[in-house]
Amino acid sequence: MIDDWNSDRVNRFRAEAASRGLPGDEVEEWIRLTLPGVYWTQGGDGPLAARMGGDPLLPLDAPNASYPFVASVDCALLPPGAAGLPLPADGHLLFFAEPSVSFAGLMTDAVRYVPAGTPTAARRVDSWHEPFASHGMRTMWHHLSQPDPESFAEARWDDPDDEQYELADELESAWTHVGGSWPTWTFALRGNPVVVNDDPMSLARDSTPEAGDADDWMLLATWRCGEAVKELDMGVISWLIRRQDLASLRFDRVYGHVDM
Repeated sequence: MIDDWNSDRVNRFRAEAASRGLPGDEVEEWIRLTLPGVYWTQGGDGPLAARMGGDPLLPLDAPNASYPFVASVDCALLPPGAAGLPLPADGHLLFFAEPSVSFAGLMTDAVRYVPAGTPTAARRVDSWHEPFASHGMRTMWHHLSQPDPESFAEARWDDPDDEQYELADELESAWTHVGGSWPTWTFALRGNPVVVNDDPMSLARDSTPEAGDADDWMLLATWRCGEAVKELDMGVISWLIRRQDLASLRFDRVYGHVDM
């Protein structure tokens, strides 16, 4: 397990940004929008906190899953308060997704929670897609995740111009420069979205525009599919949820998104 919050990274970023002459207000806004995340990659010798692919372990009386099984996370093996998410102390979170751009919008069966001690059995998902390759995820670490520069610019300024987009890119460059070397991750809890074409956070917020609700959305998990899903051409699948729903273990209105 790699366990390094990189606690002085923010100070190194401030120094690097100052050396490039970047505006202090924008530097502080970038810092404010960084988010903690928990990340996994295949293999390693740590505890089996996450498992990818294969057949899901479902409660004996649970209904069949609607989508192929992607991953299971053992909440008991996560650091306390992992990624700032109101997660249960034990039990498993199960993630499901269809490897298609049609997997988009509010979902009632994209995430399930299985309480600790629940009798389970492996069950094949009835789907047009074969089960994803099964492997354990024992290498786990957590660090701050930077915002997407284009999303940063569009949230920071009304109708940003080329110079403002370039400033956002320069902020990302300064942040990356002081970040150190991390393994290439496959699956993550929270952090900022990986944006390929569309920002899933913006899409989720737009799906529930009622006052007082849109800003409650948060990224729950991300799967960088890589070569494991040929249909998506290095695609990214995201699961988003409102904070109060996660705290209540209510997973019947998760927002799913596929990008490629």
